[in-house]
Amino acid sequence: MLTLKAAGLLDVVSGEIIRPGVVTVDGDRIVSLGGTPPPDVEVIDLGDSILLPGLMDMEVNLLMGGRGENPGLSQVQDDPATRVLRAVGNARRTLRAGFTTVRNLGLFVKTGGYLLDVALGKAIDAGWIDGPRVIPAGHAITPTGGHLDPTMFAAFMPGVLELTVEEGIANGVDEIRKAVRYQIKHGAQLIKVCCSGGVMSLTGEAGAQHYSDEELRVIVDEAHRRGLRVAAHTHGAEAVKHAVECGIDCIEHGFLMDDEAIQMLVDNDRFLVSTRRLAEYMDVSKAPPELQAKAAEMFPKARTSIKAAYEAGVKIAVGTDAPAIPHGKNADELVTLVDWGMPPAAVLRAATVVAADLINRSDSLGRIAEGYLADIIAVPGDPLADIGVTKNVTFVMKGGKVYKNEHATDTN
Repeated sequence: MLTLKAAGLLDVVSGEIIRPGVVTVDGDRIVSLGGTPPPDVEVIDLGDSILLPGLMDMEVNLLMGGRGENPGLSQVQDDPATRVLRAVGNARRTLRAGFTTVRNLGLFVKTGGYLLDVALGKAIDAGWIDGPRVIPAGHAITPTGGHLDPTMFAAFMPGVLELTVEEGIANGVDEIRKAVRYQIKHGAQLIKVCCSGGVMSLTGEAGAQHYSDEELRVIVDEAHRRGLRVAAHTHGAEAVKHAVECGIDCIEHGFLMDDEAIQMLVDNDRFLVSTRRLAEYMDVSKAPPELQAKAAEMFPKARTSIKAAYEAGVKIAVGTDAPAIPHGKNADELVTLVDWGMPPAAVLRAATVVAADLINRSDSLGRIAEGYLADIIAVPGDPLADIGVTKNVTFVMKGGKVYKNEHATDTN
């Protein structure tokens, strides 16, 4: 048992700072708030810090990006072992940045069918490596030539990086059922599907719908019967509308949404994962001209659509699409959302309680409250006054274990 003492703690539900911040932890759970620490209990004094629940990033790919990667060639150069080893550093950086839970949303590399994010999550849970709690999607489901079917080599070298049904390339209802069932069999905890094109893929217009409604309904049917939610990479307004009509639970990105699509998210109680920082951060100057043109069209609309979604009452959860922004810089997304019109309290809820709801963990994650898992971080100031303090996390606890403490003093 131990007690954390700080200047205050954030109640994300009320949007208020409770002072002082005193939290007692036993094992992996929070057992009490406030009061005097029990006798003979270790006390960790975090000084003038403010305590927050561990933050959550609802769209990352820890197996990609980071040090030592050649973005243009890694898809054909890196074997599965290399990707997992690279993910070790990405996972550690993400955790030390204060993000204690993530959804890893879909590989698009040759793995022989292995679900590498499932293995990564198991290694973290076993304590072999440090990292956030991983909710894995395995391989994203996409049609041949669709977004996340690697097409960059097809024009001049056909046959390079051809992926299988087990690796997520599926056409027609029978293949789609097999692809979804394969992901579930091997440990996926949600299903990701590509409902439209994207910015950085040679798949035509970013907003164009990829799968037919019949195919989308099959994905939803297979996932929902097994108790899994479906996340859909979707940019175009019409594609969002069709995804919602077909039962998709969560829209990733949604840069090109119109008012009707936004209202459908509200009316059907669906989620939107933000990923707005990449619209500011990504350098597309060296990308092919057609990709630069898509970015020029889409990125400005990302700003207006997220503000409209918030004002309409959409359930927004924080996601970065890292490595579209660097692993470990996840809090930049929070800063961007505030800059683009969301209040800090709403952004912090998007990174905690709304995210916990999205992964069906509202009873154990997303709050500093009795009975919840002891995922607690500290920042050097009031995030309601300056969301930028979330970029300077000084203390990280996940499941009652301390992974970072810049306040510790060396008594040797």
